[in-house]
Amino acid sequence: MIYLLNVLNLHSVFLMTPAEGGKGGAGGGMLFFIAAMLVVMWLFMIRPQSKKAKQQKQFNQNIQKGDRIVTIAGIHGRINKVNDDDTLQLEVSPGSYMTIERSAISMEFTQGLEKRKEALAAADKK
Repeated sequence: MIYLLNVLNLHSVFLMTPAEGGKGGAGGGMLFFIAAMLVVMWLFMIRPQSKKAKQQKQFNQNIQKGDRIVTIAGIHGRINKVNDDDTLQLEVSPGSYMTIERSAISMEFTQGLEKRKEALAAADKK
């Protein structure tokens, strides 16, 4: 057992000593590992997040009068008026209006609402 520990200790000493020419032997592998981790982070975290933000921005810009939407807070309504100051007048029930920010519209819930309506329409046709 002691022999095994001495061999492992000796092995770690050889890994820490510089290779011929005075340069470290493990530096290139470490740089490759760090570069690979950065690429993985970009592929799985940064890129999808920026893509989703771009879709959300385009969705908010394409909103117009008459669209049915769902806010982040879960309020359902129909756009009655698009104001110049980036706010919208939302008709929650007949004759009841709210003013909301354009950024308060949930793209996921609004698209889910549209999919449910399409599914109900398809079920009614059968």
